[in-house]
Amino acid sequence: MSTTITEECINCGACEPECPNTAIYEGGAPWDYEGKSNAAISEEIYYIVPQKCTECVGFFDQEQCAAVCPVDCCVANPDDPETEEQLVAKARVIHPDRSFDGEVPSRFSKG
Repeated sequence: MSTTITEECINCGACEPECPNTAIYEGGAPWDYEGKSNAAISEEIYYIVPQKCTECVGFFDQEQCAAVCPVDCCVANPDDPETEEQLVAKARVIHPDRSFDGEVPSRFSKG
């Protein structure tokens, strides 16, 4: 499931630079994907684009936005469940220049 930012967000911006997929945007900012610009998902708070969020699978063993969030508002989105395989496939599309073969860093394999 992609990570989402709840209404408790204080707009500190700590999460945005931590995302390896550039999936986090400031409220009101349009987002880009596959060469297209899209309207902001939220006007007031930072938000995560589900199409670009891999829960940091392939990069880290935990979601980096959640790790740095001072108010714990970066949480799993229960409306968007995804398997590790789906997240790795998404990472391959977002990062075609990077190999995601074999065991990759993932919250799924975190002990």
